Amino acid sequence: MNSKQLAKEITNSPEAWESGELGQSLEHVNVAPSKLVSDIDDALGLQMISIRLDKELIDMFKLLGGKYQLGYQPLMREALKRFADGELKMVALEALEKQSLARSKLRDQSNHPKKEKVAKAA
Repeated sequence: MNSKQLAKEITNSPEAWESGELGQSLEHVNVAPSKLVSDIDDALGLQMISIRLDKELIDMFKLLGGKYQLGYQPLMREALKRFADGELKMVALEALEKQSLARSKLRDQSNHPKKEKVAKAA
């Protein structure tokens, strides 16, 4: 019996990573230096945070992550980014509408001066 026959084959799947079949072997553990971790986060524009979420919400993201073949954390990042982008667009549109309304009022005032101003000019 050769070493290939003895080795248990584990499929590379999100489930294998989640269950710990992949990625948790102590013989292959090597902690990255903090400088390297910091450099990687900086290069990717990532910042570690701590957040408490409902287990049900996490399970939903894991389910959706399986459908889209994406880990649940990157999927959460994408969902949060989409939400924030949408909110910022709504805020920008509201600001543009207010600005447009203000310009419209100014135009109306300059095209239709009040009677007092016309009387003083005469």
